[in-house]
Amino acid sequence: QVQLVESGGGLVQAVGSLRLSCAASGRTFSSYAMGWFRQAPGKEREFVAVISRGGAIRYYGDSVKGRFTISRDNAKNTVDLQMNSLKPEDTAVYYCAADQTPGVPTREWEYEYWGQGTQVTVSS
Repeated sequence: QVQLVESGGGLVQAVGSLRLSCAASGRTFSSYAMGWFRQAPGKEREFVAVISRGGAIRYYGDSVKGRFTISRDNAKNTVDLQMNSLKPEDTAVYYCAADQTPGVPTREWEYEYWGQGTQVTVSS
C-alpha cells in the first residue's frame, strides 16, 4: 500500500509556471507507475500525465503536451509535475495517483491509490 500527498498548488497568473510535487510513503515506490490527473469544477477527472516505473516512458494528455513535464525521483519517493505556460483552463484540483499493475496507465479507473489533491488556480 502507498500513501500519496500532493503539494505545490496555488494561484498563478496566466503564462506563469508552477511545480507540483507528490510524496509517496512506503519502500516500493519504484514498483508503481505514477500519474497526474485533474478535475475542474463541474467536469470529469481528466488525465494529465503518467511516468513509468523507471522513468523512461512518459505520456501526456493532449491539452498539456508541450507545456507540462512529469518526472520522478525513486530515491526520494517523489513525482513532480512542472507546469509552464499556464492557462486559465488549467484551473483544477490536481491529483497524484499510483498503479502497481503492469503497464503505463492513462485511465482513471486503472489507478489503485490517490492523493487528496492540490488546488491550482490560473488567473487571466
